[in-house]
Amino acid sequence: MSDNAFVLTVSCPDVVGIVASTSKFLADNGCMIKEANHHADADLGRFFMRNEISDMQMSEEEFRDKFSEIAEAFSMDWKLSPLNRKKRVVIMVSKQDHCLYDLLYRWKSKEMDFEIPCVISNHPDLKELVEWHGIPYIHIPVTPENKPFAFSEVVKWVEHYEADTIVLARYMQIIPPDLCQKYPGQIINIHHSFLPSFIGAKPYHQAYERGVKLIGATCHYVTEELDAGPIIEQEVARVSHSESAEEMVVLGKDVEKNALARGLRYHIEDRVIVTGNKTVVFA
Repeated sequence: MSDNAFVLTVSCPDVVGIVASTSKFLADNGCMIKEANHHADADLGRFFMRNEISDMQMSEEEFRDKFSEIAEAFSMDWKLSPLNRKKRVVIMVSKQDHCLYDLLYRWKSKEMDFEIPCVISNHPDLKELVEWHGIPYIHIPVTPENKPFAFSEVVKWVEHYEADTIVLARYMQIIPPDLCQKYPGQIINIHHSFLPSFIGAKPYHQAYERGVKLIGATCHYVTEELDAGPIIEQEVARVSHSESAEEMVVLGKDVEKNALARGLRYHIEDRVIVTGNKTVVFA
């Protein structure tokens, strides 16, 4: 991959000339557009854009300085991300291992291109698995009495490893509001339910009692409001009256793994733009 390959993402009021001005700027500076995605939201009156560019004929700093004139003219919220800089993803788990196994496989096989500087858990159970992969395993017990200290330790390790993203791979603890505020749009959760239905504990059992025909999982950003952050990806599986609640749990694990992996992939490839409590995902 070229050292001068970047992703440019933009969100701004929808007016005439955004694409033309941006494309002309890129062309004038010798940039090749490898992938281009646009979306106009008529209800919000906003425009969203993702351009994957290469062969940039200037430094990253010079690009930022020059493009800021266009960004200011169109009131853009924008980001430039180098494609050759891997995202550093801290994974947090409890005892359930299916999502962790899946992410470790995708990481080790290079199916997904990111770094895992450490895994943090409130239980010691998955230490051997993680360390076999050569990844540090940090055990931080969490009790009702020590929560402030425990999560201050989490922040310490996240900052130590300079993480870009935190993934809650079935980490069965509620993230404190101050962490949500500290890392907006950086904490990704997999919820074992097709949100907003069946929030809270044992959603598959809730679904079974309602006689649902579809079960699902939701990958979303974590906010201060429990299980209500912007949704990145969802996955469903069809069930019938013949499945027990326990069988739904087993089926649900595959659904969870797939939704989390896709959601994380979109995030690390800068394909997600958050707008309010919604997302635009250029999949």
